[in-house]
Amino acid sequence: MTESFHRSGEYENPYEGQQQAPVNPEWPPPPAYAPAHAPHPKKRNRGPVALIAAVAIVAAAIGGGTAYGIQELTGHDTVASSSTSTNVVPSSQKGTVAGVAKAVSPSIVEINADSNAGSSTGSGVIITSDGEIVTNNHVISGASQIKVTTSDGKSYTAKVVGTDSKKDLALIKLENASGLKAATLGDSSGVQVGDQVVAIGSPEGLSGTVTSGIISALDRDVTVPTDEDQGQQQYQQGDGWPFEFGGRQFNGDTGSDTTTYKALQTDASLNPGNSGGALIDMNGNIIGINSAMYSPTGTASSSSDAGSVGLGFAIPVNTVKADLAKLRAGATD
Repeated sequence: MTESFHRSGEYENPYEGQQQAPVNPEWPPPPAYAPAHAPHPKKRNRGPVALIAAVAIVAAAIGGGTAYGIQELTGHDTVASSSTSTNVVPSSQKGTVAGVAKAVSPSIVEINADSNAGSSTGSGVIITSDGEIVTNNHVISGASQIKVTTSDGKSYTAKVVGTDSKKDLALIKLENASGLKAATLGDSSGVQVGDQVVAIGSPEGLSGTVTSGIISALDRDVTVPTDEDQGQQQYQQGDGWPFEFGGRQFNGDTGSDTTTYKALQTDASLNPGNSGGALIDMNGNIIGINSAMYSPTGTASSSSDAGSVGLGFAIPVNTVKADLAKLRAGATD
């Protein structure tokens, strides 16, 4: 969720007095470091109360180069996956943002979740032609009704199959869907700093929005609370989602129950509503699920001032692939 490193309009430096490496002075505000921890980008919220995000992931991304291959789904279609780099983009448009967008956009959906707390908008990635979709857990957490809109404008009702709040992942399934274009899951272990990437999602409810950039860092720690009730209380009070940075706490008490994941960092623009959308390599393979962004303001009371400053984070796709069996089995962690 989009969060802020401000509290009561002030910025607190957790490393004050300590020597820090220089950073780009153009970043606002000018921290003397690149943030090692960031909160989740908030979803585009509608209604009087925000649908609350419970965000988390295990401490380490799945490493190594083990091939995932094609995994059979009981009673369902198959998940297209590659341990190398499959060329999803036509050769005539290979390596272009336009080519990636054209090839992958049909596999990205907008998700609207309604609950007693209100409604919110996020994104998701189609992984089977009969409508299995991977998204962030915080996009659908607590939802009583989920509606999904595909890139061609068709609407479906979806049900939650499984959730994993400690990895901020969820699997939902469209009802009465067939013939959808499934995305190809790549291999995040081969991602390198400087690789070009494309992000597709529904920021601010603008479905099918495409942005591009590079991988700016690997294994970036993101620490967030796993206590959904506490996170909800803090957010509803207007203090923003609590998080830890440099051993100190911001925007409220994170409590004792937190978790950390190692994310891909990107400068591709991410904004509220990109949660659950795709981070894609230039061959059209999904290499991450967009899940967090850093914003210098971004509290619930100043969301109009929040926005991307080039520090976005994505759950590595190898973590997603390793969690799929658990999600399909109906996990509710």
